[in-house]
Amino acid sequence: MNIPNYFLSDLPPEASLTPLMLTEACDTLKRNRARYLLPRSTDELIRTLDALGRQWLVPAYPWRKLALERAPEQLHFTRQTLERGLDSFFRELTGEKLESFVVSELGHRHRLDDLVMTGNEGRERRSGIARGPELLLHITAGNVPNPTLMSMVLGILARSAQFVKCAFGSALLPSLFAHSIYEADPKLGTCIELAEWPGGKADLEDAVIAEADTVTVTGSDETINTLRKRIPSDRRCLAYGNRVSFGYITREAMSGFGVSRVVEDAAADVIAWNQLGCLSPHLFYVELGGRTTPDEFASQLATELDRREQSEPRGPVPTHVSASIASRRSFYEVRAAHSPETRLWTSANSTAWTVVQETDPTFLLSCLHRFVHVKAVDNVDHALRAAEIVRGKVSTVGIAAAEDKAHQLAVTFARWGGTRICPLGRMQKPPLTWRHDGRPALADLITWTDWEQ
Repeated sequence: MNIPNYFLSDLPPEASLTPLMLTEACDTLKRNRARYLLPRSTDELIRTLDALGRQWLVPAYPWRKLALERAPEQLHFTRQTLERGLDSFFRELTGEKLESFVVSELGHRHRLDDLVMTGNEGRERRSGIARGPELLLHITAGNVPNPTLMSMVLGILARSAQFVKCAFGSALLPSLFAHSIYEADPKLGTCIELAEWPGGKADLEDAVIAEADTVTVTGSDETINTLRKRIPSDRRCLAYGNRVSFGYITREAMSGFGVSRVVEDAAADVIAWNQLGCLSPHLFYVELGGRTTPDEFASQLATELDRREQSEPRGPVPTHVSASIASRRSFYEVRAAHSPETRLWTSANSTAWTVVQETDPTFLLSCLHRFVHVKAVDNVDHALRAAEIVRGKVSTVGIAAAEDKAHQLAVTFARWGGTRICPLGRMQKPPLTWRHDGRPALADLITWTDWEQ
């Protein structure tokens, strides 16, 4: 299947982009938005996205097939990892969930269509209408593709023209999604542009920033801080920086017949997107006092990761990544050889997976790519003291606990600063209505107009 040349990301590698080309592309996007996107109703846009979501779940769908054929080599994920990750995203893209999402964010499904009254507004004889940016610039990270796809969905719902600047080498899946939009609705497709270029080309970024009303930036804190200085103060900048996640497992979860399920769920969170997303666990805190001890849990987790490697392999990684994992393993091999407080399990003849178990609860960052720590703790307070170093930087906490204890744990983690708490096994499967970093996703893009009658 040949990909049509609709977007800048479709240009051959030798093609050069210039600031003038990008400025002209932004002008075209704005004109197309005014003609083809702004008049659309929310219901119509939701129907289009619902149909796309259903198509992407069909194995024979050409754009899906192309993604699974080409993306493994370009993005360094295996076909199995890509299938699981894309399916978890497109299963959320249903009409019912999209409508619920708009209502939860804006209070009414037609907020973007017309002046609407809800609740107290009616008693105050006040109505409101929401509008999205004229041109929305997404500067994306290249670690996992789903956040970029979601950003594009948000832009469509907000009726914004969109310029998606992909991290260098990561444009394939966003581009294929954009092509599927273009095929389903060519006029809607003309309101999206995608491009990628190596870092350091500030003149290209500045050309698009100058045309955009709102800029979303996903990436390292350093990248965000650099870009903020170049974004005019009258433009909205929504930044999503470095975040980490971890799992918490209670002694009760380690005492019943469901231990094997907890192990399976923990392994699923580790292997999803090869642990590269901000929702992936760096470590698991396991309470002492259960019938299954933290080191026994770590051993079972290693066995499960080895089993999953057969059905959902991690795949090859760059040489420098393998070297980093090997170096970290060597450190723990020495420590384990001299102290019973450290144990190590590794994949044979590869760096495919690694489990390190320690009695020291201090939070440690993983080198990722299915390298995970298991830490023993007395209770949740013990764990939070040990994780103080990452307080304010935690995205997701996955918990395994009995229902009566799970609620109080969720409150505790929320008050400590976690922005998303979910059952273990679902850390990399956020619902469509997820508030990214604790902030509303669609409502963050919106400007309101109130009419007082």
